[in-house]
Amino acid sequence: MRAPVRRFLVGSAYFLAGVGVLWLTYPGAFGVDLPLWLLFTAAYVVLSYQSVEVNDRLYASSSVMPVLTAGVAFALVSDRPGIDQSVVFAMTLMAALGPLVPEDLRLRRLFQPAANLGQLAVSAALAGLVIEAVVGDLSVSMVLETREAFRVAVAGSAGAATYSAVNFVLVRNAVVWTYGRRDLIPWSRMGMIVGSQTLMGVLGGLLGAVVVTARPAVVPLILFVYVMGHLSIIAYSRLREAHESTLRGFVKTLETRDLYTRGHTERVAYFSRLIGERLGFNGTQLEQMRWAALIHDVGKLAVPVELMQKRGPLDDDEYRRLRTATHLVDDLLSEVDFLRPMVDIASGCHPRLAGEDFGQVGHTHTTSPSLEQKVLAVADAFDAMTSNRSYRMASSQSRAFAALRRDTSPLFDPLVIDALEQALAEVGQTYGPPDYLTEVGVETGEAAHAHD
Repeated sequence: MRAPVRRFLVGSAYFLAGVGVLWLTYPGAFGVDLPLWLLFTAAYVVLSYQSVEVNDRLYASSSVMPVLTAGVAFALVSDRPGIDQSVVFAMTLMAALGPLVPEDLRLRRLFQPAANLGQLAVSAALAGLVIEAVVGDLSVSMVLETREAFRVAVAGSAGAATYSAVNFVLVRNAVVWTYGRRDLIPWSRMGMIVGSQTLMGVLGGLLGAVVVTARPAVVPLILFVYVMGHLSIIAYSRLREAHESTLRGFVKTLETRDLYTRGHTERVAYFSRLIGERLGFNGTQLEQMRWAALIHDVGKLAVPVELMQKRGPLDDDEYRRLRTATHLVDDLLSEVDFLRPMVDIASGCHPRLAGEDFGQVGHTHTTSPSLEQKVLAVADAFDAMTSNRSYRMASSQSRAFAALRRDTSPLFDPLVIDALEQALAEVGQTYGPPDYLTEVGVETGEAAHAHD
């Protein structure tokens, strides 16, 4: 099924789900404080519109705070027994009004706002039900009591956790169904992101109790808290963009010097991800593997031109010169805090010289490679063998795997090799020419000599 069709189906399904939730929660009359609802809805819409990308196609803002503030405030002043449908509807309608982000307008896309409307409405409705269930018959006068104040905190926590978790699951499913797993960069640091969203929701819920006991004097302070929460998300987003830009700059610089690197780093990153997912790596580990793959050949920038342009495999002395040059770049990059874990992986993924440790100056020296180094080494060697080079033709996929299994280097762990082979079979992909084109006159060589 083509991507535009998938986008239409996902957007339509989510939009209809959002409209359905609005219809189901509509009480027949708007039963909450309209001026207060308009105030927090305005804050919610503004914050939602200022959403920033915190992971690939995952946007975040502090908009969870006004939703939870309004929900707790309305639940406390409600005098209806049981679940007050007006409170749930007010939260759902508020969320449904904030699906747009600037990127949607710039790209003139309808799918994402339609999907956002649905996922936000569903998340807010479920959070509203949780808040109403926890607050119950709690009144404003009871909030001043310590025990009941704790109950408000529980309501805010439960509502925030529900909103964040449901929203995350719906966004994740929409992105995967629409773009496919290959085109989706693994999401990292989700514990921190979802945790911060939940924490902001908890704070928003507590502010709801403050609103009904001390308004309107506290409204400016509450809005200030919203802004400060959003600034923290913007700071994280900009830091992430700076890291990504740095890595892209390295790759582009290397590609201008080495024609065969074009596409190689991205394929190695993709193979590393397939292996990592098969081995149970979490999102943060997968991101580190991706970054390590993108910089694993940056050391070539210090390699003499005659070695870079040599037609044929390097002899031991030439390879020693190459490794010495790349060590210098590894040591330089390891001084950058955010790159250090990835440099440790990348610097240990290439074949070792006699007596050389898996790790360089400034890193932890080990006599055996780490699992991450093995993953990157297998991905790198596999792509090198299944790609054409100036001095040899590409090997078939089956011959490449056979060469990897023959090699006795500790870098080529059978568990990792099996993981890549099984992952490629699962996604139905084959690399390199067919076997019959490599049966005669083409020698792959050992995997250790196939690295770029």
